Amino acid sequence: MSMLVDALTSALRTDVIFDKVQYPSSVICCTVPQEKFSEAAKVLKMAYALLAAEWASDETLFGRGFSVFACYRWGKEYLIVRAELSADNPEFPTLTKRYLPAYRFERQIQSLMGIKPEGHPDMRPWIKFEDWPQDVFPLRKTFDASKPMLRVKGEYQWARADGEGVYEIPVGPVHAGIIEPGHFRFQAVGEMVVNLEERLGYVHKGIEKKFESLSWNEGVRLAGRVSGDTTVAHSIAYSIAVESMTGCILSERAHWLRALFLERERLANHLGDIGAICNDAAFAFMLYQLSRLRELLLRTNHKLFGHRFIMDRVVPGGVTVDLDDQGKKDILSELDIVSRDFEKLIVIYDETPSLEDRVIDTGILKPKRARELCVVGIVARASGMNLDCRLFNPFPPYDQHDRLELAVPVKVTGDVNARVWIRIEEIRESIRLIRYILENIPGGPISTDMRMPEPDSAGFSAVEGWRGEIIYWLQAGPKGEINRCMVRDPSSVNWLGLERAITGNIVPDFPLCNKSFNQSYSGHDL
Repeated sequence: MSMLVDALTSALRTDVIFDKVQYPSSVICCTVPQEKFSEAAKVLKMAYALLAAEWASDETLFGRGFSVFACYRWGKEYLIVRAELSADNPEFPTLTKRYLPAYRFERQIQSLMGIKPEGHPDMRPWIKFEDWPQDVFPLRKTFDASKPMLRVKGEYQWARADGEGVYEIPVGPVHAGIIEPGHFRFQAVGEMVVNLEERLGYVHKGIEKKFESLSWNEGVRLAGRVSGDTTVAHSIAYSIAVESMTGCILSERAHWLRALFLERERLANHLGDIGAICNDAAFAFMLYQLSRLRELLLRTNHKLFGHRFIMDRVVPGGVTVDLDDQGKKDILSELDIVSRDFEKLIVIYDETPSLEDRVIDTGILKPKRARELCVVGIVARASGMNLDCRLFNPFPPYDQHDRLELAVPVKVTGDVNARVWIRIEEIRESIRLIRYILENIPGGPISTDMRMPEPDSAGFSAVEGWRGEIIYWLQAGPKGEINRCMVRDPSSVNWLGLERAITGNIVPDFPLCNKSFNQSYSGHDL
C-alpha cells in the first residue's frame, strides 16, 4: 500500500472505493463521495502530495453522469481520486483552497465540460472565450464538433491593480516574433511590475475533443502534434498510456530507441533555449552559435529518422524506425562536435559580465512558492524541487539506476540563471546518456502487435519531456473507442509560475523571464 493511499484510507475509511479498471496497477484510482472530494485533497496536502492534474470526463455513454478526477503525486507514487457527479446538475467542491493549480484546472473544467467547482473564487472562462455561448461545452458528448460555433457578444474582465502611479501595459496577443499568441497585462509603477495576468487560449484547437473521433492508432499522431517541439515526449506518453490498458509488453530495443529520441529532443530544445535567453539579453553571439549546434542535431535526425523533430516515429507497440551501426557512428561524431563547442560557449556565458548582470537575481521563483504552485521540470528543479520522471517513473533504460546513474541537476536560487544552468547540466547529461544508449542498446524487434483496450478501462502515463512532466489519462468508451483523452502538458502548471516570478522585476526583464520558462502555448491551449 502506498503512503498516499494509507493517508487517504486512514482519514476517509469506508468512503474510499478502489477502482479495478485503472492501468497500470502501480497507479491507483479510488472513488470518494462527491462531498468528500475536497476533504481528500486536504488529507493529501497534509501528506505532502503535489496536485499533478485535475480534469473531468463525460460518462453519459455508460449510462452514468460525469466524473471529476484529481491526480496527486508524491515521489514515485501517483494517486487518482475520482468523484461521480449527477448528469442533471454536475458540481463538486473546489480544491483551490488546498492547491493553487486547481485555480485554472477548474476554470477549464467549467468552461469546456460545464461542471461547476463550488466555492471557486474566479469563474471567468479559461480556454473558452467570452464570445462563445455560455451554455456550450465542447467536451460534452452532446456537443457537435462538426458545426461552427455561434458567436455572441462578450468581454473578458481583466484583473486590475489600482493606486497612484499604477499604469497598465498590454502585450499581445500578437507578438513581434514568430511565437504563438498569448496576451499579457502588466500593471507597473515606473518600470517595476506589480502584477501580471496572462490570457491564453488563442491557439485552442479542440485537441482533447478531436481524440474522441480517432482510433487508438490514429491518436498517437495527434499526440505528437499537441506541442510540436515536444513531439517525441507526447507520443511516448500517449503510447505508454495505451499500452498500459492492453498489457502490451515492448521489446527492450524499442524502449531504448524511445529513450534515444527523447534525449535528442531534450538536447536540441535546451540548446535553442539557452541561445534565445542570451539573445533577449542582447548577446546574439550565443544565439547564433547554439542555433548552429541545434541545427546539426536536427539534420542528423532527418538523415537517420526521416524527420527533423523525429515526428511519428513513436507508436503504440514500439517505434517505426531503427538505427544501424553507421547511424551510431554519425551520432557519436555529431556529439563530439556539439560537446566540444558547447563547453567553449558555456565558458563565454559564465564569464560575460553583461549577461551575469541580466540573469542573476532576475525572475526569482522561490522554492516555497514553486511547491505551492506544483510546478514541474526545469522550473521546479531550478527552484529546489527534485522532480524527474526518468528517475521516479522510469521506463527502460532509465530504470537501470545502478548502471545508468542518472544525474538530475537541482538549484535553489530559482532565477533566470538557475534555469539556464539546469539546461546546461541537462545537456551534458543527455550527451552522456545518448552515448550510453548507443554503446549498450540491446538487439531485437522494434515493435510488437497490440490489441485494443477493453471498454471502460483507463490508462495513465507520466513522461519527462524536456520542459518537464507530461501526463496522459485515457478512457475507453462502451465499444472500446476513445471516450476521453486528458493531456496535461508542463505548461498547464508552469504558466502560473511565470506570473509569480515576474512580480517585482522591471518590465524589460520580462522577455528574459518568459524565455527562461519557455512554456508552450499550444500544449496549454487544448
